[in-house]
Amino acid sequence: MLICIFAIDIGSNMIYNASMSYLAYKTKLQLNNQQKTKMRQCAGYGRWVWNWALDFKQKAYKEGIKLNKSQLRKYYTNHVKPDYSWQSQLSSKIYQYVFINLDEAYKRFFKGLGQYPRFKKKGKSSNSFTLDASGKPIIIGGKRHKLPFFGSLRTHEKLPICSSKKITFSEQAGDWYISFFVEVNFLPTEKTRHKVGVDLGVSKLATLSSGVVFENPKAYTKAVARLARLQRDLSRKVFQSSNWYKAKLRVQKAHRKVADIRSNTVHHLTNYLAKNHSEIIIEDLNVKGLIKNRHLSKALSDAAFGMIRTQVEYKSLRSGSTLILADRFFPSSQLCSNCGHRQKMPLSVRVYDCPSCLIKLERDFNASVNLENYTGDTRVRGLLEPRALTNIAVGLTALRSVDGVLPTVPCEADSKRQSSLSSFG
Repeated sequence: MLICIFAIDIGSNMIYNASMSYLAYKTKLQLNNQQKTKMRQCAGYGRWVWNWALDFKQKAYKEGIKLNKSQLRKYYTNHVKPDYSWQSQLSSKIYQYVFINLDEAYKRFFKGLGQYPRFKKKGKSSNSFTLDASGKPIIIGGKRHKLPFFGSLRTHEKLPICSSKKITFSEQAGDWYISFFVEVNFLPTEKTRHKVGVDLGVSKLATLSSGVVFENPKAYTKAVARLARLQRDLSRKVFQSSNWYKAKLRVQKAHRKVADIRSNTVHHLTNYLAKNHSEIIIEDLNVKGLIKNRHLSKALSDAAFGMIRTQVEYKSLRSGSTLILADRFFPSSQLCSNCGHRQKMPLSVRVYDCPSCLIKLERDFNASVNLENYTGDTRVRGLLEPRALTNIAVGLTALRSVDGVLPTVPCEADSKRQSSLSSFG
C-alpha cells in the first residue's frame, strides 16, 4: 500500500498562494527472509542504543551532568562501541539517528508535548530505524531502489523518480515499509461547486448538501467477531511460543486491515471535498466528549471523525479551498432548511417532518443544507479555527502538525501531481 503524507509549512506572515509543503511516501517493501532478518537486526541495534543512551543520560543527570546529543554520540563512539564487535557489522547511521530522536523526545517532554522517554522492549516497541547516504541524495524511482547499507530492494508499487536525504524503515504486522519525503509546490485545484455543507454521521459517514452520500464501511463493526476469535485463539497459546507468535501476527494483520479500510474511506471523502469545493462547512464536533458515551463510543471511533477533521484541514490548504467550522452548538439537525423552523430531533427520528412548511427531508441531508447556509463572520483561506478567530488575520493561515505527526493521504497516480514536483528535499 502506497501512502503519501502532506504537511503545510506556511509562515504566519505569509499570504496563502501556491503552498510549499512536504510530500512523503510510505510504501511496502518486497523482502525475502534474509532481508527481513537484517532489518530486524538493525531495529534491534537502534533499540539497544536507545536504552543505553537513556540509562546513561539518567545516571549523568543524577550526578549533576547534563549531556546533549553530540556529547552522547562522541562518548558512545569512542568508549562504548569498541567493546561490542557485532555493532561494527551494522550501519553507524542507525545509532546517530537514535541520539537525534532521543534529544527530540526530551525537548517534546519539556515543552509538554509528550511523555518522558521510556525504555524500549523487544516485542512491545515498534521496530524502526533511519538511514542516510552521508549527505548524498538517495535516488528513488520505479520498483527497484538502491538504498543505503541494504543495496537493491524492491517495493510492491512503482514510485516516481525523486530524491531524499534520509529514509526510515518500519515494521507493521510483519511487513516492512520505507518512508521518505520530498518538497513540493501545490497549486489550487479546479472546483466543480462553490460551497458544500457536510454532515457527519454513523449510519452514513458523510452526507453532502449536493446530494452526494459517502457510506460508512463500519470496518471494525464487521470485523469484531473475527477479531474476538483471533484474540481467544492467541490467549490459548503458550506465551512466546512459536504458535503464540503466529497467532499474534494474525491478530495484528486483522487490525491493520480494519485500519486500512477506514483510512481509505476517509481519504476518498476528504480528497473529494477538498478538490471539488471552494468552501467546505463542517461542524466543530467535540469528538473526545462524544466517545465518552458508552453506547456510541465504538461506532463513533469506527467512523473516525477526528481523522476526517484533520485531513480536511490540511487538504483544503493544499487545494486552495476554504474550510469553515460551524459552532458545535449550531442546531443543524433541529432547523428546517426550508423555512428555519426549529424542533427537537432525537437520534431515532431519521426524517425531518416540518409542521410549519410541511416539507419532509432526510435528517442528514437537511442538516447538511443547514450547514451550507451557515454564515460565519470570519473566514480564513484554507483554515478557520474556532475560539481563536480574532487572532487570525483574513488570508493568513498556519497549519500545525499534531504531536509532531504529519497527516496522511493516499498517493495519487496523477500526472498533474507528478509534474508539480519542483524540488526535492
